[in-house]
Amino acid sequence: MTGVQTLLSAVEGQLQRDSAIPLGYYEILVRLSEADGRSLRMSQLAEASTSSKSRLSHAVARLEERGWVERTDCETDRRGQFARLTDAGFAALAAAAPGHAEQVKRSLFDLITPEQAAQLDTIMAAIAAGRPHDIEAVDGCPLVCGGESEADER
Repeated sequence: MTGVQTLLSAVEGQLQRDSAIPLGYYEILVRLSEADGRSLRMSQLAEASTSSKSRLSHAVARLEERGWVERTDCETDRRGQFARLTDAGFAALAAAAPGHAEQVKRSLFDLITPEQAAQLDTIMAAIAAGRPHDIEAVDGCPLVCGGESEADER
């Protein structure tokens, strides 16, 4: 546990110091940057980031204030919203990424052997595989807008 806390503390500290971005916000920006159209349904973003919906909603509100994310309503579902990474948000992420990658390298990969890195990759893949991948509609809200939900397609 101490090793994980040490790593996360170093990564969080670097992001805060150099980019004024908390690690949780950085994760949201990364998730959105990797999504089609740089947009995800809020429930999908919460599931992907392992944040509660209320915590994610608060974080997205702070990112909206910075102009890095915008929320849009789903046209076919009044309860649904999407978060979309703006160009300014993508630029902030691109500016923060090199320092973040360097900190991860210094705090993790410079301290372990290539064999240990390969083992870590195997371990992380096993942990990720154990996470539920079948994301169902939440409270009857479909996960996609303007069509059938993934649950309906099965």
